[in-house]
Amino acid sequence: MTVVISVGGSIIAPDEVDSEFVRGFCDLVRRFVATPDNRMILVCGGGAPARRYQQAYRRIAVDATDREQDLIGIAATRLNASLLHAALADCTAEPLVTRPDAVRGFSGSVLISGGWKPGFSTDFVAVTLAESCGARTVVNLSNIDKVYSADPRVDPEASPLDTISWPEFQKLVGTEWVPGANLPFDPIATRRAAELGLTVIAAGKDLANLELILAGKPFFGTTIGGHAPG
Repeated sequence: MTVVISVGGSIIAPDEVDSEFVRGFCDLVRRFVATPDNRMILVCGGGAPARRYQQAYRRIAVDATDREQDLIGIAATRLNASLLHAALADCTAEPLVTRPDAVRGFSGSVLISGGWKPGFSTDFVAVTLAESCGARTVVNLSNIDKVYSADPRVDPEASPLDTISWPEFQKLVGTEWVPGANLPFDPIATRRAAELGLTVIAAGKDLANLELILAGKPFFGTTIGGHAPG
């Protein structure tokens, strides 16, 4: 089984790097891929470094552009991905992925990527790699434990969801990508995942919960457009 995990930068580096989480996450990855035929693709977000440098760019630049903001964010994702790549050097046989569209399978147990190019978030990278490597499930880990019926920051009546269809989820996140947007899964990736019939599981950073997801057991989170693995 090949599973893609999109690891939000907000849980790798919420302020500084969360070394305890990264260590525990890497140990979980090793346990998962120790089972024959289990492989994992990891896609890392940018977290605090991306936000800080994008904010600084907007303060400094006379005419800030979405393209340059995206490029700064991509650099931050690759910094986080480089950390995981080094920490999991015993499991990886491939260099850090910078062109997910060029990947056609991989050797070794673990493949690791950061961002790709302007106009796309790492969510879209995760979907692209799932398609090229034959994975049917993307687990999206972030600082949000579940998808809500609306943004709970602006709607006090928003409720957490156990499941949601792709059409309903697309209505929640919209159709256009905005650099630095804080969404459960980005609009462009949502459209492509729906076209491919992928399952995306949105969950928080609890590693015991992640193990339940990977084992196909009941878990805390939201299943988007399909069923949990297992």
